[in-house]
Amino acid sequence: MSEMTIESYMMKDLVIIGGGPAGMSAAVAAYDAGVRDILILERDSSLGGILQQCIHNGFGLHRFGEELSGPEYAYRYETMVKEREIPVRLNTMVLEVSDTKVITATSPEYGLFQIQAKAVILAMGCRERPRGALSIAGTRPAGIYTAGTAQKLVNMKGCMPGRDVVILGSGDIGLIMARRMTLEGAKVHAVCELMPYSGGLARNIEQCLHDFNIPLYLSHTVVGIKGKERLESVTIAAVDANRRPIPDTFTEIPCDTLLLSVGLLPENELTKGAGVPMDRVTGGAVVDQDRMTEVEGIYACGNVLHVHDLVDYVSEESAIAGRAAAAYIAGDREVAAPIKLVADGKVRYTVPQVITTRESVNVFFRVANIYRNVRIVVRDGEHEVFSARRVKVAPGEMESITLKKEEMEKLSGNDLTIGLEDVVS
Repeated sequence: MSEMTIESYMMKDLVIIGGGPAGMSAAVAAYDAGVRDILILERDSSLGGILQQCIHNGFGLHRFGEELSGPEYAYRYETMVKEREIPVRLNTMVLEVSDTKVITATSPEYGLFQIQAKAVILAMGCRERPRGALSIAGTRPAGIYTAGTAQKLVNMKGCMPGRDVVILGSGDIGLIMARRMTLEGAKVHAVCELMPYSGGLARNIEQCLHDFNIPLYLSHTVVGIKGKERLESVTIAAVDANRRPIPDTFTEIPCDTLLLSVGLLPENELTKGAGVPMDRVTGGAVVDQDRMTEVEGIYACGNVLHVHDLVDYVSEESAIAGRAAAAYIAGDREVAAPIKLVADGKVRYTVPQVITTRESVNVFFRVANIYRNVRIVVRDGEHEVFSARRVKVAPGEMESITLKKEEMEKLSGNDLTIGLEDVVS
């Protein structure tokens, strides 16, 4: 950065990177906790993030007690930000965050500038995994989109990507776009899912596929693409237990559009640049119960930390980060000796990964497969700290438990193991 001309340099108590639901929720919570010197940096031309293109309903039931569309949900938080007169810089691209909380950013209005912050909240969201990350043989014709790109084309640009559609991946965006394309007059021939279970919410499978008689092919994938100028067909196949295509199951489906809903990746280039240790499973930062990373004063929340099911949960988590950042700025943060949470394999990951308090803690986690009639068990060595029975747990549904203060105060200080055990009848 030394060769560039820095237009301005300023000091801020709290800088929030990202003006989507996570960033706005964190800003509102920090303000309500007493911080007044806040700045939100957002690279888009408006607040709201991905919610602006999510015109379907289903948002806000937990947070506001009513069903809202994505833009309506975003507007609620944008209104809160404006009511509190929290400053926002739009069209602003953050280039770098240092481990000393110096932010380097640029915008058409302010040029290249730097901010020294007392605390930083990372809320950059996530991006879709593109075709280049997949091993699909074939040509590179027009008509292949990520599901989110297709959603933006239809909902914000008024442009249909195609009329005969196959969708690869059964994440929530893919399921929602199966319904959206059908409602706009397209024919969705198939939704293929590599895994033996869907990666989306159960309600989306019902409302987006079953209600419209759209077939879901589990343990299937796309193995071939045909077409020169425009997509002409895709070949799908069943896969074995090792996720390899089974040769005699190949089926060609004529179509002009392939939508990819094959996973979301947290936008963590800035996080890594700040020297923040990362979790190899989530793709996000390692954090404690306050969502503070292992770089003091830098927090992460929302989909940049781990991919959430519902935006309501994003807001809830981001409010935790906002309040915690306010306490840190005020010098009120109390820290106990860190205790690691270790997932047993059936549990893929936890958030937080580290606990630095002996107060009650909510732990969120995802499982690696569909399990029925199990106990969620947390152990401190041989001592059982927590146990709860579940009839069913699935990768597409985030689970959570609460470790209560009275148990936290008795911990030995060793790692806690969280896992699943079969219920013995």
